[in-house]
Amino acid sequence: MDLRSTLLLTGGSACCFKLLNTVIRILPTPQPAQRKAWKWRNISTSLAHSCLTGAGAVSCFYLQPQMMEDLISFCSLRTHILVTVSTGYFIHDFLDMALNQPFKQSWDLLLHHSLVISCFSLAATSRLYLGFAVVSLLVEINSVFLHLRQLLLLSGRRNRPGTELTAPQPSLAYSITSWLNLGTFLVFRACTLGWMTRWLAGHSEHIPRYVLMMGTTGLSLITIMNMVMFYKMFKADILSSMRNTRENH
Repeated sequence: MDLRSTLLLTGGSACCFKLLNTVIRILPTPQPAQRKAWKWRNISTSLAHSCLTGAGAVSCFYLQPQMMEDLISFCSLRTHILVTVSTGYFIHDFLDMALNQPFKQSWDLLLHHSLVISCFSLAATSRLYLGFAVVSLLVEINSVFLHLRQLLLLSGRRNRPGTELTAPQPSLAYSITSWLNLGTFLVFRACTLGWMTRWLAGHSEHIPRYVLMMGTTGLSLITIMNMVMFYKMFKADILSSMRNTRENH
């Protein structure tokens, strides 16, 4: 794709995710989630993006394994479209959060999205580092379960009915989602980011300084955010469950 087509696809992607968000607004919302209707719509839209790009990243590596041999200059229509569509989503989500959520609650995600948009835009417009961008989209496989977990929490389906007032016990759906979330977090988020950091350090002499700075800054921030997020989820889902089990006994 040329630059004009890339920009049109980016804008079209952002508009499509905005349209999806609007459609979710008119669909039935679970009663407990109606108090946080915007968050329900935002996470549901993010879930659609994660499903699309997570599956897209896996298909890119499956159908084009030669991409791993050159993550810098490898370029195909499939990878270009995937990164461009994802850039459009992050632009939509950045604007959605900036307009609908207090800055002190979303500043970290806004900073994260700014870095992702900058890096993905560079890859999409220059047609360089597309392979590296696709590697980063493997993280979205974990995001599928992360967003499902959040939707279960918003819809009030975390605990088994009748246990909320005594000793709360996680529902089967929440337990399965929680374990899949933690497992894929370690495999597709922690391992992927660790591999990306190692790759960036090993190819630093082949990368322009400004690109290296963008990549290093982005990976450092995202790694810190992920460590904090994993600790919070482990504390909420594992440690609290162990404490409730001891109380029941």
